[in-house]
Amino acid sequence: MPHFTKPPEGSWTEHYPELGTGPVSYADSISPEIYEQERTAIFSRTWLNVGRVEQLPKVGSYFTKEIDAAGTSIVVVRASKDEIRSFHNICRHRGNKLVWQDYPLEETSGTCRQFTCKYHGWRYNLEGGCTFVQQESEFFDFDKADYSLSSVQAEVWEGFIFVNLDPTNTTPLREYLGKFGKGIEGYPFDKLTQVHKYRAEVGANWKLFIDAFAEFYHAPILHAKQSVAEESRRLSDMGYEALAYDIDGPHGMVSTWTGETPPSDVSLYKPIEQKVQSGLFGPWYPSDIGLDEMPPALNPSGHKSWGLDSFVFFPNFMLLIWKQNWVLTYHYWPTSYNTHIFEGTVYFPPPKDARERLAQELAVVTFKEYALQDGNTLEATQSMLESRTPLTTFPLNDQEILLRHLHTTAQRYRDEYERAASTAAVHA
Repeated sequence: MPHFTKPPEGSWTEHYPELGTGPVSYADSISPEIYEQERTAIFSRTWLNVGRVEQLPKVGSYFTKEIDAAGTSIVVVRASKDEIRSFHNICRHRGNKLVWQDYPLEETSGTCRQFTCKYHGWRYNLEGGCTFVQQESEFFDFDKADYSLSSVQAEVWEGFIFVNLDPTNTTPLREYLGKFGKGIEGYPFDKLTQVHKYRAEVGANWKLFIDAFAEFYHAPILHAKQSVAEESRRLSDMGYEALAYDIDGPHGMVSTWTGETPPSDVSLYKPIEQKVQSGLFGPWYPSDIGLDEMPPALNPSGHKSWGLDSFVFFPNFMLLIWKQNWVLTYHYWPTSYNTHIFEGTVYFPPPKDARERLAQELAVVTFKEYALQDGNTLEATQSMLESRTPLTTFPLNDQEILLRHLHTTAQRYRDEYERAASTAAVHA
């Protein structure tokens, strides 16, 4: 059932008794063994967002994605006007990486009519079919039709491209995204083509960074100095409580206020923010993106001060939609039990003039500063969790419900995979 307003008893967490309310362990964030389980049970079996359709503007456009947590590299290509396909990035001859430029471990993009292996020149069309084999007559009982590229499931939702590396997982993407995905449909993401990207290697478990962005309890403390002194003191004194939380299957969301936009008291903002009319919450004056009515999943509490909804699509994709008609996405790509790659992407409509461009760019650099503060803190968290002091459990408050949910969900995926593997072994 939806939980769009705070329950009468005053608790979000207690509405989900399966999550519990006691202190939690973060053993899943410091264990190499658990990380290895997650690679197979989660990242090799769920829908993963890898990009957007604007990255593939015409037939033959492609990009590669390194998915270290699943131990593979994929190619995503626009095979025809209406079809996007994905393949494991491996040549069928000797296993060479098929698509790469100067450095084989780096991601790349471009446009081609066919894919050609650098090693022995085997070629594949955009549908993955093998079209040419050097000295084909020297192979034994050979038929090119038997050597197509290895396909990866690919589907598109609202312009976001997802892949699923598990060929046995037949759950359609739209069904997997559940009520949050359905409730966002119709938002004009395609109008937000002014894109800014950040990428950072973070020395912390991937779940810890999701935890940081799934609650706003930390904001008035960790980010206090980003506000003018008087506003910082006010926020620290009053604390911060979001407007609504909700959970749907493996996914979660938090809806929150962001203050008055445009502000009636500009003295609460820094001089550069006053001049450019922008800041962390984005440009004060939203651009027109043709949105007559907000999709039903946005601002579920109906609060007049609503400013932002953050959707956590398990396992590693966060989508933030702001009242001012701009969007943030976060991706967390594990590279080990205590490291991951964080990707932050900012989407705006194209600016109409120089002032709008400056307003967008100030929001982008302000976001970067906040993200650096979060990332730096998480590395400190990781180091102390790994110290394995006598402290093994930690309390979470009512607003940290999505943290409980994330770690519980990851545990459930690991348990379900282990049970399935044990059953298969018994019947083998």
